[in-house]
Amino acid sequence: MRIALLGAGHLGKIHLKCILATNCWELAGFYEPDDNNAASAETQYGAKRFHSIEELLEQVDAVDIVTPTPTHYELAALAMRAGKHVFIEKPVTQTIPESNKLIQLAAKHQVKVQVGHVERFNPAFTALQGMTLSPMFIEGHRLAVFQPRGTDVSVILDLMIHDLDLILHLVKSPVTKVSASGVAVLSHTPDIANARIEFANGAVANLTASRISLKQMRKMRLFQPDHYLSLDFLEKNAQIVRLFEQNAADLPPQDQLMEFETNTGKKWLQLQMPETAPVNAIQRELETFHTAIQQNIDPVVTLKDGVNALKLAHRILKEIDKGKQYLGV
Repeated sequence: MRIALLGAGHLGKIHLKCILATNCWELAGFYEPDDNNAASAETQYGAKRFHSIEELLEQVDAVDIVTPTPTHYELAALAMRAGKHVFIEKPVTQTIPESNKLIQLAAKHQVKVQVGHVERFNPAFTALQGMTLSPMFIEGHRLAVFQPRGTDVSVILDLMIHDLDLILHLVKSPVTKVSASGVAVLSHTPDIANARIEFANGAVANLTASRISLKQMRKMRLFQPDHYLSLDFLEKNAQIVRLFEQNAADLPPQDQLMEFETNTGKKWLQLQMPETAPVNAIQRELETFHTAIQQNIDPVVTLKDGVNALKLAHRILKEIDKGKQYLGV
């Protein structure tokens, strides 16, 4: 199948490289209005530049949209109306009405849409596949050094939205309450924010995101009965601590356990560090997008998933705005 790249900026060039590295996609070319970015992509990857999106759409089965968020809706809608399958970077659109319109267009034109929540493909997260996950408390920290690019949206839509997608995927229960605070420091939208998200089943997530940190951090900790899981998305590894009762039927060998006393008797801890394969997560998500089209199945990250994460992000932004109004800011 043939695919077109829309947007050859910093992240777009990464996507371009990943498309060329796959064995399933044939790159027809790319569209990029900035001459410097376009020339760099042509020189570095030998890709063909198109000056007309409509002309490029005639050449392909699918598009990969890696443009600034405010342009997502217009480009995705154009591709869908042309009957093309769409991979679209997160956040799926800038506004909720736009994302709802995309759902309608995707259904009308019978096209597959996958949203680029790339952490679903991070080895730290995929290491948990096969486990029964029912976290009741989640703590996440996603910190980045300031970069001027990406500040067209708030830190919630830029960084925290990765973790919003993950917690909505992990906790199969409606969100009942959101509390949040945030501060704009170097841009016109929040650069650092914290959100507490409560679910109907009693689960709670506490997320912090910052793009003005002095160091990088992308960590999440999950707590559930008998399990503690620590995920490092930056280092791409996971740690699993499991608690066993004294008479557990599935108690592992003693040399794998650490014994300790509690006020309810002896218990044992087992520390596991699942092996993680070196995977290019962006390349992998583009490959699964191809599989979804080829096999006519739902993408790993559906359009509905992207919309749900966007709705929760806007709910957090609304709470931050309420706090500003209370303070008279």
